[in-house]
Amino acid sequence: MPLRFRNLDVTPDDPVALWGFEGMLTSIDRGYSKDWRKLVDAVVADPTLRRVLDEARDAAESRSTVALLDEMLSHALRTPTQIALDQLQDAFRGTRMTQGELAAELGTSRTRLNSYLTGRVTPSMDVLVAVEQIADRYRVPARSKNLILEWA
Repeated sequence: MPLRFRNLDVTPDDPVALWGFEGMLTSIDRGYSKDWRKLVDAVVADPTLRRVLDEARDAAESRSTVALLDEMLSHALRTPTQIALDQLQDAFRGTRMTQGELAAELGTSRTRLNSYLTGRVTPSMDVLVAVEQIADRYRVPARSKNLILEWA
């Protein structure tokens, strides 16, 4: 069943900026993922909506939805540096190697690699690409970017 607002002169199809506190609260407590995505996208596009969203999330009954919204918003507001760090950490996990093993393959020290993985030092783009290439060799074939199927 689609989200509906009661006692409001707006509908969920209207821009989030027109929803106000009651519309946002209703979306949090009775909405669905598409409604939450609309909330997050609106706040990212117009940060002035954050105050009203924060009031609605504080009043919301659904703590799990509030936690999900917080995570969605945090993800949407990541900086390019945070995105690159997430990609590097994901690629590292995909290698299935220890930090020492991967560092040796990259030709660097384990401590230097650790400084990249913790975000203390931003590596060059070459390091990120190299780690992703190593990870691609160890990924499950169905998740590989370069999967080639041959028929006999």
